[in-house]
Amino acid sequence: MIRRLFYMTLGASLAVWVMRKLEALKPEHVARRTADHLRDFAGDVRAGAATRENELRAQHGLGTVGHRTTDYDVKDGR
Repeated sequence: MIRRLFYMTLGASLAVWVMRKLEALKPEHVARRTADHLRDFAGDVRAGAATRENELRAQHGLGTVGHRTTDYDVKDGR
């Protein structure tokens, strides 16, 4: 009797685990995860580009982006 209860519980737990794993493979879920990863990657790229731009501006004495003391404005061409 206890053995049957153990195997029934084990089977039910295994079924729930498999169902959750299969649900993670649905196209909507995969698309949402992919979009989240791409959004994070794009943010990292923008942050790295801004850091590098500030390094180059400092190296060439042009001021930093995001501050009022910039000596060079790309839009105005100064």
